[in-house]
This record gives sequence, C-alpha cells and structure tokens, in this order.
Amino acid sequence: MREKVVLAYSGGLDTSVSIRWIQENYGMDVITLTVDLGQGKDLDGIRDKALSAGACKAVVIDAREIFVKYFVFPALQAGAIYEGEYPLATALGRPLIAKLLVDVAEHEGAVAVAHGCTGKGNDQVRFDVSIHMLAPGLRIIAPAREWKMSRAEEIEYARKRDIPVPSTEGSPYSIDQNLWGRSIEAGVLEDPWVEPPEEVYEWTVSADRAPDQPQYVEISFEKGIPVALDSTPITGVDLTLKINSIAGQHGIGRIDHLENRLVGIKSREIYEAPAATVLHRAHQALEDLTLSKDTARFKSIVSREYSDLIYNGLWFSALHRDLRAFVLSSQQYVTGTIRMKLFKGVCSVVGRRSPYSLYSLPLATYGQDDQFDHDAAPGFIKIHALPHLTQAKTQSFQQKPMPEASPSIIPPKIGKESIKTAK
Repeated sequence: MREKVVLAYSGGLDTSVSIRWIQENYGMDVITLTVDLGQGKDLDGIRDKALSAGACKAVVIDAREIFVKYFVFPALQAGAIYEGEYPLATALGRPLIAKLLVDVAEHEGAVAVAHGCTGKGNDQVRFDVSIHMLAPGLRIIAPAREWKMSRAEEIEYARKRDIPVPSTEGSPYSIDQNLWGRSIEAGVLEDPWVEPPEEVYEWTVSADRAPDQPQYVEISFEKGIPVALDSTPITGVDLTLKINSIAGQHGIGRIDHLENRLVGIKSREIYEAPAATVLHRAHQALEDLTLSKDTARFKSIVSREYSDLIYNGLWFSALHRDLRAFVLSSQQYVTGTIRMKLFKGVCSVVGRRSPYSLYSLPLATYGQDDQFDHDAAPGFIKIHALPHLTQAKTQSFQQKPMPEASPSIIPPKIGKESIKTAK
C-alpha cells in the first residue's frame, strides 16, 4: 500500500499541479484538504477538480466559526495589526489550516502533509513552523518550492497531463481571501509608484463613488469580543460578513502597504479589510474608555509583539500563550457599545459607552458640576517637576552650548603614520 500525503488544496494552478507532481516524484497517494475560511469559492467545484486532477480523496471542512472564534477575535482583542496597517487576514488563516492538515493526516494515517507555497513568501514559514510545532515527526512537502517552474511551465505541465486548470495565464494578480480580509499582489502592483487600478478591488468601492450620506452602526462588545450589531445579537461569522458588506459600500477598508516580509524583502501589498478596519477601530475606542493609562500603554507594546508573532508564523508558540494570558486579563472590562460613522472611506468613532467606563464627567467637566480638586494641582506640579528642576540647577543646557552630535558611530580609518610596526 502506498504512503499517503494530505495536501492543502485551494483549487488553483499551483495546488492542482501539485497533486500529479507529488504522485510522479514521491509515489504517494494524495488526499486534498480544502478549508472554508469564508473565501467565497465553490467548494463542491473545488472538490470535483481535486478528484479530476488525481486526488484519491478530497476533504472539505467548513472552519469559518473556528476561524473567527479561535483566531480572528483573539487577534482583535490583542489589537494585532502588523506594522500598524495589515490586519493579518492571511496570516491568521495559515495556522488553522496547518492544524487541520495535521488532524486530517492523523485521521487518514498519512505520513506527510503538503502545501503550495513558494520559497519566497511568508506562508511557507507559517505552515512549516506550525506543522512542526503540532506534529514534529510529520514530513512536509512543498512542491512549488522544489520544482521552480514558471507559471507558463506549470500550465504546460497541466496541459500535457489533462489537469483541469485555466489554459491561459489569466489574471496577473495573486489573490488570497477569507472572512477577515482580501490580499492582492503582483502585476502592476509590484511598482510602488503605480496607483492600484480599480480592477484589483472587489469588496470596496472607491471613496468618491461611496454614498453621499453617512451610515451609523453600533457595535457591542463583551470582554473585547463583538457580540451585537445595532443592539441585535449576532454570531461572529455573520457580524464579520455584515460589516464587510456595509463598510465596503462606503469605501472603507482599502490598505496599500509596503510591508517587511519575514524572508527579508519588502513587498507591496493591497488589502481589503472593511470589517477588520471597523472592528479594530471600535475595539480600540472601547479600550480607550475602559483601560487605565498604564495598562493601555503596556498593551500597545504587547499588541506589536502579538502582531509580529502572528505574521512570523508563531501562533502555536509558548510566547503566544504567555501574551494571550495578558490580553485576556486586559479585556475583563472591555464591555460596552461603540457608535461608528461610515462615510466616504472613513470610519469615525462618534459615541462610546460602557458600564465599566473610567471616564468621569464630574472630574472632566469645566461646568458648575466640576468636582476636580484644583487646590491639589500646585503641590502635584511641584513634586512632578522636582527632579527636572534639581537637574536644571546644576546641569542646565542653557548655560553652555550643547556638544555637536557625531554624524557617525564608526570612527575614521587610521592613517599610515599612526600604524607602528613592532620590532
């Protein structure tokens, strides 16, 4: 009996060719796994395509609820946005697919798993590291990383073997999408000077074509998790889909990011993430209302580490477990409702309320109900300024000119006259 491998299968050119390539080069039976993360593809058609391409079995799993509950919303609680721009849609999907690859491989008695990643992107790292952490003894095959065929050569390979894939090179763009966002790269987008053409966008309209009247939505959270839209309870999947649709109609969620890939190169990426944009903004506004200054400042550090961790494929690491513990603690009182205004490509926070709000009107107001102790201010100022005033008396930079800053941290080369030869 031949050994079996489970291939993460999207239905595209790379993974369709991978089925036959693995059979020819490794002599293994290929089981395909297609994971539904809300990418909106014809799953029955993908299953049929896998079988037509030579798979001995085609598995399809609806993982949308798992994706939102265990990956998307925890990242939302953490405020995880890579380099302040990318909501990590693709990066969040990869560890879940890796987990399901391992599960299916165990169930089917497979000795290996495979994916369609090239040797140039981030996803190969996310898959490989996640799989190694979950199942250290499981073999990983990456055909596109091994064969080094061009797209035209892949198409010819498929044509000669009657593999059902498009017969032309088709769209110049590389696209990946799930519930949390859509990424587009390649083609003219590789030139960072070129404005993205409208044809790359599917979820959003341009701001100038958005409605001339704003739309307001109210998003309710419990412990940092969105649970209701306009006072109506809603599941995480439905909420994400609904806000994707509403915000996209108002031109919200377009991101043009020149990002730093894990493999050491800069890459120009276009993203559409209407729901992620709105929900992250609303969540941040609720944290502004309910977190103390010190917790909020420290959480901003954790958020950056969290986003880097996700981007770098370390979802299943011990560091993630530790950071997650802090995030969960910080979210205990992040409960309340945020009112958002959606208009011409911009989502603005226009209302905030929470039963755990740290905002006190009697302390903040300048009206007659002011309860702030103004008499305490002079003493506070004196203590606050004390170390700086002490320093100013003995080290005042106003009394003598500041030394010029060195333009370089590397000293000049030593001249020949300074080099003495030992005798």
